[in-house]
Amino acid sequence: MKVIELEEKDFKDKIKGKKVVVDCYATWCGPCRMLSPIVDEVAKESKDIEFYKLDVDESEEVAQEYGIMSIPTILVFEDGKLSKTHTGFLPKEELEEFIK
Repeated sequence: MKVIELEEKDFKDKIKGKKVVVDCYATWCGPCRMLSPIVDEVAKESKDIEFYKLDVDESEEVAQEYGIMSIPTILVFEDGKLSKTHTGFLPKEELEEFIK
């Protein structure tokens, strides 16, 4: 799978899948830039999970709704409901374990 850039207007529709991972980031965030290629790599290796990136500067309502105060934040949705949240950088192995 490929990581798809998500816009605020499409957020509610896209998280309705079976399992969805959303990488919440900002372009100016150093740890976000470190995490991004790891998310891309995990997404390529995951067959049954949809991956999205959401720029919190462009999607303030979503950031407020889910209480995103620090980035990077990974949101995991299952059947449209938030099941897990992690804030901060994760190495590849920890990210894979977190989204299981």
